[in-house]
Amino acid sequence: MIDLQAVFEEFEDEYLEFHKVENKASNRPDLCAFIALDRLVPSERGNDIVSSAEHDEIWLATDVEKLAAVATKEDVLMLVRCGVRLTVDQDALAMFV
Repeated sequence: MIDLQAVFEEFEDEYLEFHKVENKASNRPDLCAFIALDRLVPSERGNDIVSSAEHDEIWLATDVEKLAAVATKEDVLMLVRCGVRLTVDQDALAMFV
């Protein structure tokens, strides 16, 4: 299990550097992140990946504890480059739109 907060912080300088992502599942950063998250932590009930939205931000329906149990540092780096952030106060993943 990785320390998700520490790894997100480690790669904060890579935020939105999508052009550096190798083996993209999509040419769209948001879709690439969604596909990666679905691969890492599949939905058990077939729910949407976007759990809520407000103003210019969306929150993702991914259990961060389950993500920390399976993700590698390389997975987190790719997510950061796609624009995914860890919101520490909400213990959730989010993206700006």
